[in-house]
Amino acid sequence: MQLLQSFSNAVAQLTDKISPSVVHIDAGEAGGTGIVWSIDGYIVTASHVVGEAETSRVIFNDGRELEGKLVGADTYSDVAVLRVASAGLTPIPRGEVEDVRVGQFALALANSFGRQVSATSGIITSRGRNVRGWHGIMIEEAIVSDAKLNPGHSGGPVVDASGKMLGMNVAHFAGRGIAVPVDSLAEVVETLSRDGRMRKAFLGVVIEPMKLPEELAGTEDVDQEWGLLVRSVEKGSAAKVAGVAIGDIILRFGDARVVDEYKLHKALSREAIGKTVSLWVLRGEKLTELKVVPNEVDKQK
Repeated sequence: MQLLQSFSNAVAQLTDKISPSVVHIDAGEAGGTGIVWSIDGYIVTASHVVGEAETSRVIFNDGRELEGKLVGADTYSDVAVLRVASAGLTPIPRGEVEDVRVGQFALALANSFGRQVSATSGIITSRGRNVRGWHGIMIEEAIVSDAKLNPGHSGGPVVDASGKMLGMNVAHFAGRGIAVPVDSLAEVVETLSRDGRMRKAFLGVVIEPMKLPEELAGTEDVDQEWGLLVRSVEKGSAAKVAGVAIGDIILRFGDARVVDEYKLHKALSREAIGKTVSLWVLRGEKLTELKVVPNEVDKQK
């Protein structure tokens, strides 16, 4: 009994410790939870929480309400950054993804309706997987927990037993909470805070994963089991200019083997914009090198 009481007290104290860093985001038609990222007013939340709103009400658990102005959002990673005109905030402590272990304790916090922080607990059930979230959003190397998520939990943190954030919850599926890992989150937040948007390269193809025939997959030239079958090529796109054709199977983009769409997405970084890159495709049974110059994605908020 004493051990159970000690555990209960520890979880309650942990919730109290993190609560000042967990805020409610009221974006009009949308809304959810946010996380205090820095002492000088940067707030992080899920992109789908703010929707199209340029400003949102940010409500702290002590009752303060401040206007949060959108700094930038990335719909692909489902991350948005707001800023409030206030100093002396309590930023959430951040952990290291490399220290996350399957089976460790996890606490998910949210401020779904304003002022009152709620918490659910569980364990980390998996990490490092690519998981599809809402509206086709892909969470790369997601942290997954069985801490129950309710409406309004999106944008809230999942923390470890010491109160350090492991990731930001953005979706739930089959009783599991899906979180953007804290290291990936930090990279996106840094870029959005600096540039206001994420810059990504764009090929202009519709693709789907395809398992290669055994007689091709094991050859020295191919040496991979999966590739990306090109279903369509956008008119005037970088892929069209490079000569990519429907039915080609993309194998490599530069030095990166693209065995699935997520590998290709990672390879299409800002560094690839406007640069000539070797795109290796299977055309029939022939390995063909094309030279492609990716454009910049313009479908950002």
